[in-house]
Amino acid sequence: MQEVRTIFITLALSASAGILATVIFVLPAEYDLDPTGLGAVLGIKGMSGETVSAHSYSSIDMANDAVEFPLLPFESIEYKYELTAGDALIYEWHAEGEVLFDFHSEEEGTDPEEAVSFVIGRDQEGHGTYVAPFSGLHGWYWENRGEQAVTVRLETSGFYRTAYEYGAQGKFRRDLVPSEAPLD
Repeated sequence: MQEVRTIFITLALSASAGILATVIFVLPAEYDLDPTGLGAVLGIKGMSGETVSAHSYSSIDMANDAVEFPLLPFESIEYKYELTAGDALIYEWHAEGEVLFDFHSEEEGTDPEEAVSFVIGRDQEGHGTYVAPFSGLHGWYWENRGEQAVTVRLETSGFYRTAYEYGAQGKFRRDLVPSEAPLD
C-alpha cells in the first residue's frame, strides 16, 4: 500500500511541476500570455516573436508593381511596401551591376531605427516570397558601391496598396491599384 501512495504522490508532484512550468515559462515565452507576471520579470515574455499562419486571407485584392531606379556611383535608394501582418509579397529584382542590398521591415508604431533586417548582401539580383510577420513597411535598400551607374529593376505582386520611395529628394508615397487582369 505504501508503494501505491508513493506513486500517487510522485505523480501529483510531477503534474504540479509541469503545470507550474507551463504557467511560468511556456505561456509567456511561446504564447505571450503572462498570468503571473514572472515572464516579464524573467525577460522571456513574447520570446517566440511574431507568428504568421501558413495560410491567410487578405482583405484587399492583389496588386502588381514594376519600378526602375537608376543609381550613380555611391548613390542609394530605399523602396518599401505597406503590408499587414500575414500578407504576402512575391518579388524579383535585377541590377546591371553588383549592388549592396538590405531587405528589412519597420513594425508599425516603432522607431524606424529599430528595423529588422532579413537579408543583407551584395548581388545583381534577388527573388523570392516574403510574408509580413507584422504590420508596417517592408522593402529594400540598394546602394551602388561601384564606379559605373547601374539601374535596379524591381517587379512585385502582392497584397499592398501603398509603396514609399526614399531617396536624395526625400520620401515619396505611391498609391498602387489592384491587378486588373484575372488569374487564369
